[in-house]
Amino acid sequence: MHKEIINPDTVVRPFSQVELFKSLKPTFSQAIKVRDAKTIVFISGQVAIDSLGNIVGKGDAAAQTRQILENIKAILEAAGGSIKDIVKVTVYLTDMEYFNDVHKIRMEYFKEDPPASTLVQVSKLVIPDLLVEIEAIAITS
Repeated sequence: MHKEIINPDTVVRPFSQVELFKSLKPTFSQAIKVRDAKTIVFISGQVAIDSLGNIVGKGDAAAQTRQILENIKAILEAAGGSIKDIVKVTVYLTDMEYFNDVHKIRMEYFKEDPPASTLVQVSKLVIPDLLVEIEAIAITS
C-alpha cells in the first residue's frame, strides 16, 4: 500500500503559519490518497469504555481521548493493521472547550502523516458521561 498526503498549495496547509492554524494546532492532512490498498477497515465510533465496560476518564476529555485511541489501536491490530494505517477520523465533542485536550493526545498518536479529519460539536453522546467519540477509516496492506 502506498499512502500519499495531499496538502495542495491552492488550499490552506494544516501546518502553515496561518494565524488560525497556530491556535488550532492541527493534527490532520487535507486528504490521503491510497494506492494498492488491499484492505479497508471501517471503525465504528469509539468511546472511552474499557474492555470491562467501564467508562474511563469521567469529566476528563484527554483521558477519554487516550482510551478511545487505545481502543482504535487494539481494533486495528486485531484487523492486522496499526494506528499508522488510519487515513480518516471523525471526532465528535460534546463541547469545543475540549478541543485542546483532544488534540494534545492526538498529537501523541499521529506524529507524522496525520489522517484527514473532521471535528464537530454534538449536543450529547450515547452515554451522558462521555465527552468524546472518534470513528476511523484505515487502509491496511
